[in-house]
Amino acid sequence: MTDVLIAGSGPTGLTLACDLTLRGVAVRVLERRSAPHRESRGKGLDAGSLEAFVRLGVAERLSAIGNPRVILRKYFDGAHITDTPAGGGGLLIGQWQVEEVLRERLSGLGVRIEYGAEVVAMAQDGRGVTARLADGRSVRAAYAAGCDGGHSSIRGLLGISFDGRTEEKPSMVVGDVTAPGLSREYWHQWFTSDGGGILLCPMPGTESFQIQAAPEQDERGEPLPPSLESFQRLFDRDARVPGIRLADPTWLSSWRMNVRMASRLREGRVFLAGDAAHVHPIAGGLGMNTGIRDAAALARTLAAAVTDPAPGVLDAYEAERLPVAAEVLADTSRRMDRVMAAVREPGRGTEAGMN
Repeated sequence: MTDVLIAGSGPTGLTLACDLTLRGVAVRVLERRSAPHRESRGKGLDAGSLEAFVRLGVAERLSAIGNPRVILRKYFDGAHITDTPAGGGGLLIGQWQVEEVLRERLSGLGVRIEYGAEVVAMAQDGRGVTARLADGRSVRAAYAAGCDGGHSSIRGLLGISFDGRTEEKPSMVVGDVTAPGLSREYWHQWFTSDGGGILLCPMPGTESFQIQAAPEQDERGEPLPPSLESFQRLFDRDARVPGIRLADPTWLSSWRMNVRMASRLREGRVFLAGDAAHVHPIAGGLGMNTGIRDAAALARTLAAAVTDPAPGVLDAYEAERLPVAAEVLADTSRRMDRVMAAVREPGRGTEAGMN
């Protein structure tokens, strides 16, 4: 029987898998996707995450891919106002690149990810957890971890509520595009006096920029879905840089504000971590980093439970991380308010949410 079953192979699940394996704990990683993605998504590692990755033996590889010196170039109504170093000792890097490095590390440790493996039912007894997969197979483990994102199937199967609020409409469209002719030396942030704004961040090791913008609206004021054509219209309207044509979209998505957290992080022998446990505003870039911290804490708890199950050992993870999740929700909401106020002033941008 496997020691720990992990559902989800994002940064949280992969960090947990690597950490546990290095501690001598046998893991099995299930991923409902059919293959890895290549989407920039969360695009920054902070100093704490890099420290955790030193322990896992992947920090140097990530540092070789990412960019530690990000310059925010701010514009207002089309005019260049100022340049600001991002600071903070972090690393600009695409989420897919973080996952790729962690997958390589995990493979080197002898663990492979099982794709197309969706958990549809879960049962527990005094000795372990049995997960039933969509293809009819059953998987048995002593413990399990739901690291399967904001729409977590594991959280639903456990009957754990996800308390908080969700905006009715998307407040941002995002994606990965190329922008031939636009300097890749800067994270470009265009804001306008009428409340418009569009950001293009050059993703290291690629030709792509991650684009973020308020959604284009139709004649009824309803947000339009993201598309290359809509991105171009938004760019022309807010950036006002002639001759730049966006191209090669490899990821298109909408984002709506979610401020939610699980009412508890454990049900018996099953735990929640990362976005499965909490989702919050993007200001400050704390999402992926908080999930990595969750994984490190959960690895300590599960390794202790597997090797020397003292009374109360399983309580340590929730006791440590549930208050942290509550504070992250409050903190990122405050940061988001600061950013939304700051971008109305010429020369200010997303750095307002960094501390």
